Amino acid sequence: MERVSFAIEDATVAIIKAPMITPFRIATGQHDELENVFLRLRTSDGICGYGEAAVAAHITGETVATTLANLQTVAASLKGRKTDDPEEACREFAPALAGNHAALAALEMALLDISSRMRRIPFHQLFAPAAPHRPRLSFATDITVVIGTLEEARAAARHYAARGFTRFKIKIGRDEELDLQRVLAVQEIVPGCELTLDANVGYGAEQMLAFMDRLDRGGVRPILLEQPVPKHDWEGLTAVTAALEGSGTLVCADESVGSLATARRAIDNGAVSAINIKFMKSGILEGAEIARLATAHSIPLMLGAMIEGALSITAAAHFAAGLGCFDFIDLDTTFFIAGDLARSPYLDDSGRFDLQRAGHGIGVEPAFP
Repeated sequence: MERVSFAIEDATVAIIKAPMITPFRIATGQHDELENVFLRLRTSDGICGYGEAAVAAHITGETVATTLANLQTVAASLKGRKTDDPEEACREFAPALAGNHAALAALEMALLDISSRMRRIPFHQLFAPAAPHRPRLSFATDITVVIGTLEEARAAARHYAARGFTRFKIKIGRDEELDLQRVLAVQEIVPGCELTLDANVGYGAEQMLAFMDRLDRGGVRPILLEQPVPKHDWEGLTAVTAALEGSGTLVCADESVGSLATARRAIDNGAVSAINIKFMKSGILEGAEIARLATAHSIPLMLGAMIEGALSITAAAHFAAGLGCFDFIDLDTTFFIAGDLARSPYLDDSGRFDLQRAGHGIGVEPAFP
């Protein structure tokens, strides 16, 4: 792909908030509002690129204040700078943002957004397919059933099934008995749906396997079990993966795999049978490297998100479309957000993304304060 040269005339950083329609509760914490850090870069030609940093302190340990400060420093460094290789510029800043991948993702998103706009191509065309895959421009996300009461789980299942969702991701890990009832209820209300369970480090290996046995006796077999044990419990993760081999349930690392190095460790040690990639864990460029590594080893992939607005979710959808290698799409957080930050031009009410007629760049321009 030919290079384009541009000079960054202005760089603006702002915290933008949005109310949640309902609290997004997982085993380790909850979001009551979206409070993300956004970056806007403007070239001397007047072209803007946008980036979003979604901070999940209870998962990554990052903070909004640190992310804001880091992006302000980056913004100051970028003003007046000319580049003909946005990826090289991203990699230049990566070491300084090694402990703040949400900020790195925002920077990469904004620079790559400009690059695709200047080339007059959709964002997804920046990412070559991961061999042997082809671009996949239409696909559906799952929908999350957050931690809550049994009745809340039932109501969510009814609501989203009526809208056309067929894959449900149920958050578990806080109350085993209630978790069991919630999973069985969703299966009963939406028979034939594909179920993913996400423990968010809430269980240990023995407890997780006992829980899976109870589900099996209840006639429920999830297609995917995400992060069943604590982040650094590699022994437990490997044990769960080995125990469920051949069961029809893939064991997917999320919190345990946030870099190319940890992805390589998981694959080399046979610790997982699937990997969840998120921009906010690894950044965008390293996320693509993880995807290519996993694909080369025939490891199925999920593409997930933190509490991200339409900008980041749409960028992730482009990423999935271009690489074409994702078996599970978990890009549903805009359905939990109210207001303009929930509106992606390529996502419909049933959870289906369609990028076949995508315009230049990411296609989302958040309003800055």
